[in-house]
Amino acid sequence: MEEKTKMDMEEGEEKALTIYFIPYLAPGHMIPLCDIATLFALRRQKVTIITTPSNAQILGKSIPLNQHLRIHTVPFPSHEVGLPDGVESLSAATDLENLRKIFQATTLLQPPIQHFVEQHPPDCIVADFLFPWVDELANKLQIPRLSFNGFSLFAICAIESVKAHSLYESASFVIPGLPHSIAMNAAPPKQMSDLLEALLETVFKSNGIIVNNFSELDGEEYIEHYEKTTGHKAWHLGPASLIRRTVQEKAQRGQQSVVSVHECLSWLDSKPDNSVLYICFGSLCLFPDKQLYEIACGIEASGHKFIWVVPEKKGKEDESEEEKGKWLPKGFEERNIGKKKGLIIRGWAPQVMILSHKALGAFMTHCGWNSTVEAVSAGVPMITWPVHGEQFYNEKLITQVRRIGVVVGAAEWSSTGIGEREKVVGRDSIEKAVRRLMDGGDEAEKIKKYAREFGDKAKHAAQEGGSSHRNLTAVIDDLKILRDRKLRV
Repeated sequence: MEEKTKMDMEEGEEKALTIYFIPYLAPGHMIPLCDIATLFALRRQKVTIITTPSNAQILGKSIPLNQHLRIHTVPFPSHEVGLPDGVESLSAATDLENLRKIFQATTLLQPPIQHFVEQHPPDCIVADFLFPWVDELANKLQIPRLSFNGFSLFAICAIESVKAHSLYESASFVIPGLPHSIAMNAAPPKQMSDLLEALLETVFKSNGIIVNNFSELDGEEYIEHYEKTTGHKAWHLGPASLIRRTVQEKAQRGQQSVVSVHECLSWLDSKPDNSVLYICFGSLCLFPDKQLYEIACGIEASGHKFIWVVPEKKGKEDESEEEKGKWLPKGFEERNIGKKKGLIIRGWAPQVMILSHKALGAFMTHCGWNSTVEAVSAGVPMITWPVHGEQFYNEKLITQVRRIGVVVGAAEWSSTGIGEREKVVGRDSIEKAVRRLMDGGDEAEKIKKYAREFGDKAKHAAQEGGSSHRNLTAVIDDLKILRDRKLRV
């Protein structure tokens, strides 16, 4: 009996797929793709994540490395581009020059990654679309490639429609051809759109795109629209963050938090349910001081409790009172932090843990897809403040299509999240948006109800029998068919 069991296990191992995951070196790309890699490993597929040494250290603390899931490292070309050792992620950029250097360094990763893959060919490669050269590599090795870009499918449909109708110069327009009438009050920067569209062309050459979302949030109408207009397959496998079930697992997702789990939990535990506003604009958005000042004034005027994540350099010991006065009103910390009404986190925060706490009432967000789907998973309504990339499209999905948030009124679509902006969102707009969602009333209650419902749908999608769980089974089965067909040739 024991011998038969051993044979069955060996046969099962032989049937497992060997899959390489190549995440881009930015938290909003790396974290969800590595969580998705973990989903495949939990189904006993042989998964290898290919990344650089510094990122491997971070990932090694937050994903369950075992016989099914391992990390392979390739050197990061720090010296070739003039970066200090250990700076291996776009989130480490403090200015546009460093951002450029890190981006340049990621293009130099092709030779060592390609060498490893050619020496040890897998059954499939899952790569971020910011590594378009993987398409040629997969074709050379005659293996399937799945693409990942960290976007919602709704946003991709919007990008494709804007491209098809060349809507770059209009101050405002309605996106043609979508299942909903989506009115935009800002046009995407032409340079950014050109880059995204070129990268999406490479995506469409792959065997399919993996989406960190669940089909109920994007909607069957957008899945059908995408597949009909592009002829391409989309696999909804998220929300990937839901594999983090314990407080510790949620706290360890991503980089090391600058605030202890105990301190953060104790602060939240002392607050009533649904009473705290969480404010965070992601790892790639660095607002100028004058915008931070308006945020401080707006949230204080709203009268609500808050957790506010600001850039790491803010509030350092060597920050003078004059420097602090540029981004914080005089006495702000004494009135709010000192009286336990607010908590400022300088740097990386345990976002999934914070969002899942019962004290959370709303999330002011830049609408990056990683943050958006984490909020949806937790059933938390949003105050939307898009900045760059595809975030303005995500805002429309949140506020107009699914009605689980309100807008703050941001209208300047930037090429990056770093640097000065022509427009500042004023304190009055910020206070109004916070009150609209946090003060109660019929509109707020409807939005919160829809948010809770989508939170329930997200959890069901990830469970056995749910839509994302079924999609993961289907994509594994399809990849095995492709592999076995190749072996028979």
